[in-house]
Amino acid sequence: MAKYDFSAPRLHVDLPLGAGAEVVLNDDRTNYLRNVLRLTAGQSILLFNGRDGEWRAEIVEIAKKRTTTVAREQTRAQTPLTDVWYLFAPLKHARLDYMMQKAVEMGASRLVPVITRRTQVARVNLDRMHANAVEAAEQCGILGLPEIDEPIALEKLLGNWDAQRRLVFCDEEAEEADPMAALRPAKGAPIAVVIGPEGGFDDKEREHLLRVPGVIRISLGPRVLRADTAAVAALALVQAAIEST
Repeated sequence: MAKYDFSAPRLHVDLPLGAGAEVVLNDDRTNYLRNVLRLTAGQSILLFNGRDGEWRAEIVEIAKKRTTTVAREQTRAQTPLTDVWYLFAPLKHARLDYMMQKAVEMGASRLVPVITRRTQVARVNLDRMHANAVEAAEQCGILGLPEIDEPIALEKLLGNWDAQRRLVFCDEEAEEADPMAALRPAKGAPIAVVIGPEGGFDDKEREHLLRVPGVIRISLGPRVLRADTAAVAALALVQAAIEST
């Protein structure tokens, strides 16, 4: 395998990739490659589709609204995402964009918008969420994209919960002060991390969360964190716990 090139432009495509595969990029991607990066025929970019690994592709033609590339060599084989779901109460645009990007960077394999009693945003733009996931994956060298679910009510989600998946509940009242110690029993199991809305879960929602079989309560420290900040902290802790020896 070729050494990973962190400086090469990297794009997600929804097309098959393999040796000799021709990949045609649309006008938006062409504008980026031609007018922003100033690339020309003969230069290379990296392509990935979440299925066939990452490939170095040669630009064979770059016109005003169309770029034709040919995949030459695989630079990295496909690897699965970590089996970590991220469940979250939707936020307003800019903060939701940030949270989506960071969740993807932290390796979440499924993103689930959850409607709670204190959720301030009832409608979610799934296309925008997908665009943020693509951008984060392109920039951070991630090989796959997470699944993105339609919004679901918290009660409905928990009512059909798979007991094999450990639910990590970020709870300021958690009895165990050391989050890594609290997460130790989850090592090797599929995990879901749930972050509440601004203002937190109400009492009935907390009761429902605490009744989930095998729920793990973790503390994120003495400070009150915004939901998007809590997402980064919680997912970082979970990934560290998963990867620890």
